Amino acid sequence: MIDWGQRAEALLQELAACSEPGPGVTRLPFTPEHRAALEVLQEAMRRADLTVSVDAAGTLIGRREGPPGSKTFLLGSHQDSVREGGAYDGIMGVVLPLLALEKLRAEGVDLPFAVEILAFADEEGVRFPTALIGSRALAGTFDRDVLDMRDGDGNPLRDAMTTFGLAPDRIGTLARNPDEVIGFLETHIEQGPYLEREGEAIGVVTAICGIERHQIEVTGETGHAGTLPMKGRRDALVGAAAIVSEVDRLGQQTTDLRATVGALTVEPNVVNAVPRAVRLTAEFRSPDDDIRRKAGDGLHSFVQELARQRSLTIEATRTYAQDAQPCSAELSHCLMTAAKATGARGLTLPSGATHDASAMADLCPIAMLFVRCRDGVSHKPEEFAAPADMGAAIVAISHFLMAVGQQPETYGV
Repeated sequence: MIDWGQRAEALLQELAACSEPGPGVTRLPFTPEHRAALEVLQEAMRRADLTVSVDAAGTLIGRREGPPGSKTFLLGSHQDSVREGGAYDGIMGVVLPLLALEKLRAEGVDLPFAVEILAFADEEGVRFPTALIGSRALAGTFDRDVLDMRDGDGNPLRDAMTTFGLAPDRIGTLARNPDEVIGFLETHIEQGPYLEREGEAIGVVTAICGIERHQIEVTGETGHAGTLPMKGRRDALVGAAAIVSEVDRLGQQTTDLRATVGALTVEPNVVNAVPRAVRLTAEFRSPDDDIRRKAGDGLHSFVQELARQRSLTIEATRTYAQDAQPCSAELSHCLMTAAKATGARGLTLPSGATHDASAMADLCPIAMLFVRCRDGVSHKPEEFAAPADMGAAIVAISHFLMAVGQQPETYGV
């Protein structure tokens, strides 16, 4: 009897070795480490009797044909990591559905549709200041202007992809026909503590949270720390501190809102001078776009009043916004049934992180399966998903695919 969870763990450890030297896993897109990971995955795909190809955006595709004229169901996630990240984030979502297909093949199960396993090249956006390249290409929402973006060494994305053997100018031709796609399932570690607290191996995602980011610049007036009177100071850092507290207050007091100040710089940033200027970011995430937008609008109103009260100049700009993406009710119900078939309770939860599924939602219905991760840790070398939990996910994915095939009218097979 095959232990599919142990099979997953062995393959993930082999892939974890495709990394730059140092702690954890560092595997950036269009690098030798990326190439090494593709070679490992290609061999695993061939073992599962899949036809293997790489598209112009660098997405590795393993395809199993269905009956003539049948539609295609897509599964997958990303192969890249953050710097000094873990061995499971992203790549596990390629390995588990791949093994689920191998399991179905070993059991003699033929699906009434084609299936593709997708390993996207760049979801994290660590090397280049963009992300979701492969999934946006398939969804038809790729912005070709990002090809001119450069990495920290000054290399344009276009050149990096060309050197990797890709054809970036052909990415615009990759958009799939929505009428030919049934849906997309992404499997991912939870990146949070909920499933572990509940004692559950797997859970069904209800929505991918919307995100908005704000760049805030606070300008005051510097002076000698020992001679400038306290009364009447225009201390930019004191103003910024009030903004940090307000962002935290919004997050603490608003249901279904995550609020974070993640970056802050101070000028002149010396011990004996009153801060003249501070730049900081504020980020809001919520599965409810109205909640998220209200928090952003509220923050802008707050900084306007703060500027007046403290005689500061404060500029706040919303620099990024991404709407929440609800998961398909039909596919999620099917996934819930499949999860319960493994003995799971069928817990539901939103995703606070963005995923390739958020881009794929512009192409087709989406669903997501979360797998418990130890201590809720992610993006660190300590990231870990137990083989038994991954085995439960593999079984759930195989049940899910069979259930989709058994209800052609419901799922548009």
